[in-house]
Amino acid sequence: MTNRGKVYLVGAGPGDPDLLTVKAQRILRTVDVVLYDRLVSPEVLLVANPAAELIYVGKHEGEQESTQNLIFDLLLDHAREGKIVARLKGGDPCIFGRGAEEWLHLVRSGVEVEIIPGLSAALAAPAVAGVPLTYRGLSRSFAVVTGHGANGSGPHWQNYARIDTLVILMGVKERASIARALIQAGRPVDEPAVFIERSTTPRERVVDTTLGNVAAGAVEVESPAVFVVGAVATLRAELVPRPHDSVLPLADARGSVPTLNRDRKGADAAVTALAAVAVEEAVAQ
Repeated sequence: MTNRGKVYLVGAGPGDPDLLTVKAQRILRTVDVVLYDRLVSPEVLLVANPAAELIYVGKHEGEQESTQNLIFDLLLDHAREGKIVARLKGGDPCIFGRGAEEWLHLVRSGVEVEIIPGLSAALAAPAVAGVPLTYRGLSRSFAVVTGHGANGSGPHWQNYARIDTLVILMGVKERASIARALIQAGRPVDEPAVFIERSTTPRERVVDTTLGNVAAGAVEVESPAVFVVGAVATLRAELVPRPHDSVLPLADARGSVPTLNRDRKGADAAVTALAAVAVEEAVAQ
C-alpha cells in the first residue's frame, strides 16, 4: 500500500449541510481536492476547505461511462501526487452511487481509501417530508430500489408488489412506466405516492399523488427526487401539514382532489380511467 496521498469516499447526505456527519465535516475542512457529483448541494460544498480544488464530475445521460473513467483517473492522479482527496457523493457513497466500484479500483491500484458513510436520501427525504417508512399497521417492510440499472435495464417490478413501502431512487424519468408496471404487478391504482424534490434544501418541493396519477403521466416532477409508494404517505398530511408545497394533479374546477385514504372503495373516476388506459397500453406492448 502506498503512503502517497489518500482518498476519502465521503457521503454528502441528502443536501442540508447540518445532516453531514461530524467526521465528514472534519475531513472536508482538511482535504486538498474535492471531486463532487451533481447531487451534492452548494451548501455542502461551502463546508469544504476554502483552499481545496473543487472538481465537478457529475454524470450526464449518454456520458456515464466516459465520466466514470475520468473519475477513476482523477482520483488516482491526485492521490499519487500525495494529495488528500475527498470523493464527495450525494447521500451515502455505497448506495446506488458506484462508490464501491471506485473504492475497489483505488485499492487495486495501491491507494489508501477510507469510507465515511452518509445519510441516504432514501431514508432522510421521506422522513423530513413526513412519510415514515415503517408504521405499525401500515408498513412492516420497505425496499430501496433503483429506477434504472446498467444499460437502461430496470428492476423486475413484480418482485416488489407485496412490499409495503417502496422508495425508488433515480426513477423520475421513467416514473410513468414504473407506476404502470407496479399496478400491473398488483399494487392498487389508488395507492398513495409522494415525490420529494431536492430534499432538505431550500429548494425542496413535495408532490402528493397516487400511483394511478403517476401511471397516467399526470404528475410533473423534476430530478433529483425520491419517489415513495405506500400507505404511509397518508400520514404526511398530519405530520407536516404544509398545503402550500403539496400538489395533487387532476383536481377539478372546484379544487377537489382524490382522497389518499387507501381503504376507500374506489379512486377518483378520472384517475382510474386514465390509469386503466395506461396499464392496458403497457400490457399491449
